[in-house]
Amino acid sequence: MRSLLPGLLLIAALHAADWPRFRGPNGAGVDSSTGLPAEFGPAKNLLWKAAVPFAHSSPIVMGNRVFLTASEGETRVTLAYDALTGRQLWRRELKCEQAHKIFRTNDPASPTPAADNQGIYVFFPDFGLISYSYDGEERWRRALGPFNNFYGMATSPVIAQGLVLLLCDQQSGSHLIGIDEETGRDRWRTERPGATVGWSVPIVHSPSKGAAEVIAVGSTRVDSYYLATGEPRWWMPIGSDGSMGSPLIAGDTAIVTSSGHDEPWMPTFDSALAKYDKDGDSRISRDEFKDDKDWSEHFGWIDSSHDGFIDAREWNAARSFGLGDYGVMAIPLAGKGQIASKALRWRFKRNLAYIPAPLIYNGVFYMVRTGGIVTSLDPATGALLKQGRAEKAPGEYYASPVAADGKIFLASEEGKVSVLKASPQWEVLGVNNLEEEIYATPAISGGRIYVRTRGTLYCFGSR
Repeated sequence: MRSLLPGLLLIAALHAADWPRFRGPNGAGVDSSTGLPAEFGPAKNLLWKAAVPFAHSSPIVMGNRVFLTASEGETRVTLAYDALTGRQLWRRELKCEQAHKIFRTNDPASPTPAADNQGIYVFFPDFGLISYSYDGEERWRRALGPFNNFYGMATSPVIAQGLVLLLCDQQSGSHLIGIDEETGRDRWRTERPGATVGWSVPIVHSPSKGAAEVIAVGSTRVDSYYLATGEPRWWMPIGSDGSMGSPLIAGDTAIVTSSGHDEPWMPTFDSALAKYDKDGDSRISRDEFKDDKDWSEHFGWIDSSHDGFIDAREWNAARSFGLGDYGVMAIPLAGKGQIASKALRWRFKRNLAYIPAPLIYNGVFYMVRTGGIVTSLDPATGALLKQGRAEKAPGEYYASPVAADGKIFLASEEGKVSVLKASPQWEVLGVNNLEEEIYATPAISGGRIYVRTRGTLYCFGSR
């Protein structure tokens, strides 16, 4: 009985202030904490810090523990820390079982773990899914892959009604799976033949009346599936440069953000042949393409057949990537089958975020894009409320915004965390420089904010 006590106390603490998955409860990025500081750093409002290995994955918080993942060479690591003190509680390692090539801006531990009162669920693309207990004991493992995604996988698991959901979008063989959280066995698997490479994380919509649904944003379409069975419910074609982040729910509306194009963004294949095809065989080889400073490293994505040559079909497929309906789109949740673009309640197409997911907090929609450009909209109508820059924090943004205590937190790649006063006419309260790159989305729980930089996990709060 004594050995069970820590686990029972932990489970009793769950639901008090959990941040159990990428971007917290249902991926919304919002917590109920109060008393969060607007100013913090290594010497201010620091409760604790811990050295951690590098990864893009974000921390999660369950009860009194913080979980995160990392990679060290060929080893994949899961770590647990005491949320109150920062003391490392356990570390579990896995050796790679298959080669999973990734692009230089990705990393082998991009997916964020998920947790509920049964355990922790971790996805490593070159291994698969593995579940641990809160004490770090392995519960089950489920081999997955190899995946066919030139840029690497980055989606994160989601837990709902006894299922671990994983969206596996790739150049071929895209699918969504629902795995039993107790056994690790598939309950259902739904193929996604119209989907290509993507990196978004689905959410679950549980209406007061009717069946729960999984909403998944792909690079060419948005799909809804019945949670219990994985059967398709509705879908809508979209244009996207690559699906990122997560959708949001606002009442009876799903709000989806995709960055796309009105016109093809690559030259015609004939123009490409004239520039690159040195031997006149009507194809472009890797060697012929290598001198293009902007695109040579993307050859493997355009060459979808992986035969070392780009033909007209492959070039034109890449050229059309991102065409279609795009922007911040408000999709009604009452449909079945294909939803036409004319059914959209509203759409906004200016200064769109690409990697960071959007946020709805206190009745206002927020998004941030490269350069620290922040946009607030009315989620009911799509009307622009304010557009401006986060002062003293330009550059790239990979982390998604999060909110609590009347504040919005934005973390830039350069390591600057801007704190905004949440309002339709938002304003910058302060910019906190952690002096180390940030790729992970912060977690908020129990009146504390947890920020992962390249080599450190910080816990900030008002003393």
